[in-house]
Amino acid sequence: QVQLVESGGGLVQAGGSLRLSCAASGRTFRRSIMGWFRQAPGKEREFVAGITSSGDRTRYVNSVKGRFAIFMNNAKNTVYLQMNSLKPEDTAVYLCAAATYYSDDLSTNYDYWGQGTQVTVSA
Repeated sequence: QVQLVESGGGLVQAGGSLRLSCAASGRTFRRSIMGWFRQAPGKEREFVAGITSSGDRTRYVNSVKGRFAIFMNNAKNTVYLQMNSLKPEDTAVYLCAAATYYSDDLSTNYDYWGQGTQVTVSA
């Protein structure tokens, strides 16, 4: 059983920063891609950022480019999302995900999901 556990969410004022963490545990599994998604109330789940297991490629949704950064610590089986210059529209539940198989766009093929962590940005 693979588990992904997110942490680091919270309430922050606009312009502030948060760092989300996602720790993977359980049986050893092949993960080609790790990513972050978000879902705001009444909206569909949205891809935010993805990274290859080697860390050599990343991809971001346009709305967070230049503000968010995804990176990994493979020794700790942990992926992070550093979020800077936060805006009220970034408010959502952020979910960590892992993909067994690679996809060129880094935004599909995810088959393991965490429970999510709430991020709230006040104006």
